Amino acid sequence: MKVRCKWAEIGSVIDVEYHDNEWAVPVHDDNKQFEFLLLESAQAGLSWSTILKKREAYRKAFDNFDVQKIARYDEEKLQQLFTNSSIIRNKLKIRSVVKNANAFIKVQNEFGSFDSYLWSFVDGVPIQNNWNNWKDVPSRTQISDLLSNDLKRRGFIFVGSIICYSMMQAIGMVNDHITSCFRHKEL
Repeated sequence: MKVRCKWAEIGSVIDVEYHDNEWAVPVHDDNKQFEFLLLESAQAGLSWSTILKKREAYRKAFDNFDVQKIARYDEEKLQQLFTNSSIIRNKLKIRSVVKNANAFIKVQNEFGSFDSYLWSFVDGVPIQNNWNNWKDVPSRTQISDLLSNDLKRRGFIFVGSIICYSMMQAIGMVNDHITSCFRHKEL
């Protein structure tokens, strides 16, 4: 039997699949990074499991996370999203997606890719932590504080330090699998 991080052991099949195949795997694709930024922002105040269950609905609702399309969403499209019961219908979170898409494109233009910008916060190399207990894993760090502040300075919203750290974990900028988890050594 495989030992997993506690959150995956107590989670659903979707949580286990995400843990085993995606969480903490380095992502260097701008579109995928935008997806995680959008999903992590939607997750604020909710469980990640809730968002994972709605992930396919988010893909459909938000044009497969196409940042160029999302940046052009008009009020009519936003009204459709506000009434879409398959996603979290928080108007502020939904509106933030358009604002963040436009800020994301500006970062891409400035740095050549969002990936170059994002990974510069860890010098292009994943941080390898060695936590023995899930309770030791932080919800934010000095790096996530810096990232959050810089994103806000660049016009992003719903990007607090905890959201940024969750995104860093999700896209493999940091490996926070506990040491007894089978994925820790693999990553």
